[in-house]
Amino acid sequence: MHEVAVIEDPAAAEASLDPMRSRLLAELVEPGSATSLAAKVGLARQKVNYHLRTLERHGLVELVEERRKGNVTERVMQATAASYVISPNALAAVQPDPARSPDRLSARWLLALAAQLVRDVGTLVTGAAKTRKRVATFAIDGEVRFASAADRAAFAEELAQCVTSLVSKYHDESAEGGRDHRVIVAVHPAVKKER
Repeated sequence: MHEVAVIEDPAAAEASLDPMRSRLLAELVEPGSATSLAAKVGLARQKVNYHLRTLERHGLVELVEERRKGNVTERVMQATAASYVISPNALAAVQPDPARSPDRLSARWLLALAAQLVRDVGTLVTGAAKTRKRVATFAIDGEVRFASAADRAAFAEELAQCVTSLVSKYHDESAEGGRDHRVIVAVHPAVKKER
């Protein structure tokens, strides 16, 4: 089971967004059968089986084992990932495009950029999984508290200068066999998690 999987197919996204199927995916972090799940979610076993088959058809759950119980074969299923991210590819016709209105200070542009990041990294992860390879990535996540808006603006300007300097230092347009990498740096107000 993967920690995070990317859903790129619109039909799979639709299947995963159904509230009952979403709950079943959460329950199936640990293997379970339609019978054991029916008791947990309060549905008839036949309805749970219907939802499981839909999730299986879209690659969101997989068969772990089959057990014989009398004249019945019980199918034990497990989610293919502990959590899922829906790629903007699933909404291809309306997915955000940061190139439409680039504005370093716009929250909506940042959102479009984040969607592009999800789409691109999702595509890389999906491709790497098929070839059983890893994707070379790096990320930094942290928080900073600014005393004032002026400090925040000064920080953003200094950060932009530092990143621009690093990119200039290491970017080699003529590197034979080199591989392009995307650099995204974002600063936004922290969202407090509810407990």
